[in-house]
Amino acid sequence: MSLLYTPLVNTVVGPDPHNRDLIAVTTQDCEPVLEQNKILRTMEQKSDWGRHRAQIPNNIINKWLNEEWARGNKSLRLFSTEWKELVWRKLQDPDWKYLKVDK
Repeated sequence: MSLLYTPLVNTVVGPDPHNRDLIAVTTQDCEPVLEQNKILRTMEQKSDWGRHRAQIPNNIINKWLNEEWARGNKSLRLFSTEWKELVWRKLQDPDWKYLKVDK
């Protein structure tokens, strides 16, 4: 059995009733990822090379991107250097500590 599991992400796209835009709504059961993070935090990592630092559900990634874009940071792109720096800062915040799998 693999320790890494990504629950299905469901996306529904439809028209915005207030204008001519499209709205995409995603849902994901994040509980399996968070439970898995608890297990992974108990496991020793024997090397610094390729160290597993965190496991972040897709919906949280979308949330972080949307928050940055809402702040006006429209140039932020997923997996860019700027994105990696943002994720590192988020993971240092105690509010997001449950995403970390490394002590």
